[in-house]
Amino acid sequence: MQTSDLIFWLVAGLAIMSALVFWLSRNKAMSMETGEKTLHSRLGYYGWYGALMLLIPAVVVALFFSGLHLFHIYSMPPTVLLVLSFSSGLVGAGIAFSHISVDFRARQSVEKMVRALLFSAATLSILITLGIVLSVLFESIQFFKVISFWEFITGTRWEPDTAFLIGAGRADEGIAAPHFGAVPIFAGTFMITGIAMLVAVPVGLFSAIYMSEYASHNWRGRLKPMLEILAGIPTVVYGFFAAITISPLVVQFAESVGFEADYTNALAPGLIMGVMIIPFMSSLSDDVIRAVPQDLRDGSLALGTTQAETIRHVVLPAALPGIVAAFMIAISRAIGETMIVVMAAGLRPNLTMNPLEGMTTVTVKIVEALTGDQEFDSAFTLAAFALGMVLLVVTLLLNVISSFVVRKFSQRYE
Repeated sequence: MQTSDLIFWLVAGLAIMSALVFWLSRNKAMSMETGEKTLHSRLGYYGWYGALMLLIPAVVVALFFSGLHLFHIYSMPPTVLLVLSFSSGLVGAGIAFSHISVDFRARQSVEKMVRALLFSAATLSILITLGIVLSVLFESIQFFKVISFWEFITGTRWEPDTAFLIGAGRADEGIAAPHFGAVPIFAGTFMITGIAMLVAVPVGLFSAIYMSEYASHNWRGRLKPMLEILAGIPTVVYGFFAAITISPLVVQFAESVGFEADYTNALAPGLIMGVMIIPFMSSLSDDVIRAVPQDLRDGSLALGTTQAETIRHVVLPAALPGIVAAFMIAISRAIGETMIVVMAAGLRPNLTMNPLEGMTTVTVKIVEALTGDQEFDSAFTLAAFALGMVLLVVTLLLNVISSFVVRKFSQRYE
């Protein structure tokens, strides 16, 4: 039995069994309620108690033995795993069925199980994040055993091509030493991201203010779906548009004012990336601005302020935490973009302040290092993890700074 078949039969079987146990538990509770005896909880809670007592043991058993198989500790035949999982669920359902009585507190039991499930989900998300960080960290440590950390974060030359030859034992052939200076890569990342945010933040925020504060209900209902269409366009289409249309326009405009521009420049992908993330900034900002209580607006207008002053001094400060969150999502989306940069900005690490020249970003170099027939333990491949680790640290610092700004502004607003 293949894994897909195992998952199908497990999900289908548990769905049918849980629905049946829900119905049986509910009917048993209903049969116990008479004119003299009243159930402690509503009927639905008894049904959910039986269904959860079936699902939780069955899923736990399935996940436990799947984990053992994943880590090559113990492999159970799929048919046996299905039988064991269903049997565990039936035992749990039998226990739940025996507990159902007039005085049984089904609501409290269901709420405890749901609370435990929510806590497990929160814990799982934290563990997954920790696992991602540790996996990147361990591989980065292997890289920094070969390349100096100081050279990596301060070096201005990214020339890793000869690292494969050294790893293959051909270092005595007179080849040039590889260089892993990441400054040009991060400079390109920040340059393109900065251009994108200069486009996305004002356009997205102003469009959100217009839709939430000025536009009529009908006009807003037309504008918002049209704006959010941008979020559904594939990034490769944006890349084509940037490379074929925007880059030539940038070159022509630069030449008309006396500057020289490469066809693979940083300005074109930055502009198109800004257009791509406008919906993220606009939609989230619109939602948080509309969530500001109307009483605040009415109170401000009653004191004689204009609508523009109310927006600037009351609405935007109250919505600042949500706007900062939208900004962080937008900047994370810009930092993580790859396809537009590859197609419009090129692959050349270039340390320059001129956005009319070609540049590259961290994500592009990570993809380049992890594709092809490279040796996984070579310095070039391990450099991808080092780049990812530094990017994680930069993102963490941005989140810390944004939280500090929001806290300070909220205290002043309160």
